Amino acid sequence: MNLETNVYFESYEKHKGNPLMALLGFYKGMYSNFFWSAVFYVVKHSPVWILPIITANIINNVTDKNPDVLTIIAFNVGLMVILLVLNVPMNYLHIHFRSKAVRKVEAGLRSALIHKIQVMSIPHQKDMLSGRLQSKIIRDVEAVETLSSQLFVSLINIAINIAVALTVTVSKSIVVFLFFLFMVPLAAVLVVAFKKPIKKHNQTFRKEMENTSAKVMEMVQLVPVTRAHGLEEEEIMRMDTQVDLIAQAGYSLDIIQGNFGAVSWAFFQIFQVMCLAFTSVLAVKGTVQVGDVVLYQSYFTSIVGQVSSLLNLLPVISKGLESVSSIGEILLFKHVEENEGKQDIGEIKGEYDFRDVSYSYPDNEEPILRDINLHVYPGETIAFVGESGAGKSTIMNLIVAFGFPKTGKLFIDGKDITSVHLGSYRKQLAVVPQETILFSGTIRDNILYGTTGVTEEKLQKVIDEAGLRSVIDKLPNGLDTKVGEHGDKLSGGQKQRISIARALIREPKVMLLDEATSALDSISEKEVSYALDKISSKCTTFIVAHRLSTIKEADRIIVIEDGTIAEIGTFSELMEKKGIFYQMEVSR
Repeated sequence: MNLETNVYFESYEKHKGNPLMALLGFYKGMYSNFFWSAVFYVVKHSPVWILPIITANIINNVTDKNPDVLTIIAFNVGLMVILLVLNVPMNYLHIHFRSKAVRKVEAGLRSALIHKIQVMSIPHQKDMLSGRLQSKIIRDVEAVETLSSQLFVSLINIAINIAVALTVTVSKSIVVFLFFLFMVPLAAVLVVAFKKPIKKHNQTFRKEMENTSAKVMEMVQLVPVTRAHGLEEEEIMRMDTQVDLIAQAGYSLDIIQGNFGAVSWAFFQIFQVMCLAFTSVLAVKGTVQVGDVVLYQSYFTSIVGQVSSLLNLLPVISKGLESVSSIGEILLFKHVEENEGKQDIGEIKGEYDFRDVSYSYPDNEEPILRDINLHVYPGETIAFVGESGAGKSTIMNLIVAFGFPKTGKLFIDGKDITSVHLGSYRKQLAVVPQETILFSGTIRDNILYGTTGVTEEKLQKVIDEAGLRSVIDKLPNGLDTKVGEHGDKLSGGQKQRISIARALIREPKVMLLDEATSALDSISEKEVSYALDKISSKCTTFIVAHRLSTIKEADRIIVIEDGTIAEIGTFSELMEKKGIFYQMEVSR
């Protein structure tokens, strides 16, 4: 994690009980931007505050029949024109300084969340639905950006408008000033009355949005399964239920916000009418000038408008602060991989030693693996077989260091896996999972993912080894053909070959194959198995497979049953033994 993104973690950790202070901490080092933004805002917005003074000044001089009234009118009008012309460049500078800071934090927050997701412990990360994470990175950061703009622009606007109005008013009439101040506590009552309900409904709506986002992603991924089994109506009903929940939460939020806006508007219109009546009576009595009635009415309208704007900002602020808290759930997520200070493992040979290894999933005491003891020599090919749920994939995850033994030790080249920098270790691995994961680029991009300096000659060789040549030759753009989102434009077998090519091009020291040829037909499987056999002779290889052709040539086959090693041996040894493995093969 770089220093810049670390600012967001530190700020939220320091102020985790106060999202507003955490937000201010996000902008550490950028406060000068908001200072200059405020300065230029004052200049650009000054016509709004000066116009009532100029209007009152002209009316008073006209009604008093001042002999220099034409000069006064010309001066006041000229001053307004100059200020109005200045509005354009001042507005540009105001937006420049504000947006530069706000957009930098918006990008920084997303980067910080991406950094955190990349170091989350895999077993714990799986507990967080991808839709929730997407909602936090997109929707919540957008809400924080909106909150920032409102806090650093709208609140400054409100504060300056109210300050100018009250300052001019107090210089003109203490009586009218006190009348203005009398109205402020009434506005505060509205804020207190609506603050908690709005916060509560915002929180409910945010959680329903996250749930919906997660379920929409699940629905899209399940469309082929849903259609294949004729479950469209059931899936529509499931999603309609979720859509109704978010609609109800949104409706409740709209009602409370709408009531808040309507009540505040009605109150403030009444206040304005009272102000007009009050100042008019003062003018009749000669306490204030006739032109000042316009001034006071304009400024009171401004104060009422600003207080109303402040109250209308409350839902936005509440939503934004809730999003800050939502982002904080990721920023403070404790289950992360810690590599700082750990030693670089160097070039590995591929020797593994499992010593009394047991493992259980987070928040689950029931062990998945128990007392695994296994020594793997460099360059050896090990195949894991067993029933579904026996623990084969869990062993593979431990080899990749997606989790660590709960008890016992796992050593790589004699080094405890918990003591090495996992990045330096994993760069020397190649993993071919059962479910191929492709991104929406070209075939070339997907094969070369994470590698640099690969020659075209080497790439073409890997294409042949992975059995991709016949596939690429049929495509209109060859290697530069777009695979679509998640590789949806390709068949399962084609995607699997790309995944295998991605592994081959890394020239790994350790290869992990999890049902790597399960999506291939028998002819393709023979082609790919030949390529895999060729590379497995150069590295340590771990295989999880059910097909006989895939495991028959393994140096050793490990039979896993109920989380323990039940049998070990070569294919012929296990068949001669006529134990668990033999029964499995006979029953196929």
